[in-house]
Amino acid sequence: MQKVLNLFDFKQKVDYKTEVLAGLTVAMTMIPESLSFAILAGFPPLVGLYGAFIMGIITAIFGGRPGLISGGAGATVIVLIALMKTHGLEYVFGAVAIAGVIQIIVGLLKLGKFIRLVPQPVMYGFVNGLAVIIFLSQLEQFKTLVNGQSEWLSGTPLFIMAGLVALTIAIILLFPKITKAIPASLVAILIVFGIVLLFNIDTKQVVDIASVSGSLPPFHIPQIPFTFETFKIILPYGLIMAAVGLTEGLLTLNLVDEITGTKGNSNRECLAQGTANIANGFFFGMGGCPMIAQTLVNLSSGSRARLSGIIAALTILAIILVGAPVIELLPMAALTGVMIMVAIGTFEWASFKAFTKMPKPDIFVMLVVTLITIFLHNLALAVLIGVIISALVFAWESAKRIRARKYIDEAGVKHYELYGPLFFGSTTAFAEKFDVQNDPTEVIIDFAESKITDMSAIDAVNKITERYAAVGKTVHLKHLSNDCVELLKNAAAIIDVNILEDPTYKVVPGK
Repeated sequence: MQKVLNLFDFKQKVDYKTEVLAGLTVAMTMIPESLSFAILAGFPPLVGLYGAFIMGIITAIFGGRPGLISGGAGATVIVLIALMKTHGLEYVFGAVAIAGVIQIIVGLLKLGKFIRLVPQPVMYGFVNGLAVIIFLSQLEQFKTLVNGQSEWLSGTPLFIMAGLVALTIAIILLFPKITKAIPASLVAILIVFGIVLLFNIDTKQVVDIASVSGSLPPFHIPQIPFTFETFKIILPYGLIMAAVGLTEGLLTLNLVDEITGTKGNSNRECLAQGTANIANGFFFGMGGCPMIAQTLVNLSSGSRARLSGIIAALTILAIILVGAPVIELLPMAALTGVMIMVAIGTFEWASFKAFTKMPKPDIFVMLVVTLITIFLHNLALAVLIGVIISALVFAWESAKRIRARKYIDEAGVKHYELYGPLFFGSTTAFAEKFDVQNDPTEVIIDFAESKITDMSAIDAVNKITERYAAVGKTVHLKHLSNDCVELLKNAAAIIDVNILEDPTYKVVPGK
């Protein structure tokens, strides 16, 4: 048995009881969410459950790390709503398959590593925004349909719903003080379920969302014209879905890395996610990506291996096939209480303390990412904007760091010893350091503490040498690193300067 588990990356000792119980808990929280998002997008309810099963089983076995839970996530489904309304479900399946192909290409090209470029303030904003979204989405359970209109519960139904949610939260908080052998979330769901059945309490149940009974996911080739016109329609949606899925997935993977103190494989996650989405496109699933809320439920239940994800996916399949009559009776209040606790646990409360310690630009980035995540529900856009702002702030701060120490030696040669990187952001400050008209006929620019990093820097060096040459003066470059010299050689067509060799450069004294 252990040899089989090792094939699936179970290299650590597996606590089977914890993994099974965690998987059952995750399945209970995935079902209502998958159904809700499927109905929101206008899909048949079973399309949501099929998506949860297919994403869950493939990524649990082949994904980038143990503990990560994937399913029919709202972040990717929201992208497809417009396509569903304009062209229908078959085009959605085509777009999901295209998204999977794109994700596999990203994995094969090993581009998953670029998630490392996401700064910590962006991570804080992403996680906090997602926590708020998870919490706000649970408030929908406090509404009911009246004459086709969604209205807030009132009177007895509201008190019952609120009381059961509060009971669920209390059990989750208190039960770990008794024992941690069983996940508190699962215990809370079972206790509240038992109370509702025992006292025949009239409250919202899973069946009020949709039926979860069905068969195995059927093989289904999307019924769309295989033409270039069709490809142009579904490609933009596939690209956006792939980007959103990879962004949320890789950020969730990073978050799990931090929580568990282990290292996942981002490129392997891209491949697994892509494979799962292609399977969704051909097996009647709505696609998806890693789900941060369910992943945190899984980790808080004690799971640290792949087995819980497999159990969760198989549980969803079993419920579709035979367990629907029981699961449909689950009170939504219990599941709502679990997800509210997940939202509270997801929020980076430490980010409030960081307000007094973080630089103001980082605070601004964190707030921007949080607000975009909450109000636009576009995680990829939020992260992209956060990274761009962080990069611009870094460039601005780095541009201000370029300095020059100036002196004239006994031979009458003017030296400019530069400090700080020379790149597109610092070229203006670099040009202002030189006194071309009053300098002697020979000038040395010393790069021992500086570096030429891009084409803008090369152009800046070229322009300063041209300014000196125009008044009959010579410029020498000194202490250039090997990569800087290579840059200048590659740009030889536009720049012609003298490079001084210094045999003592980078030689440790006394060696």
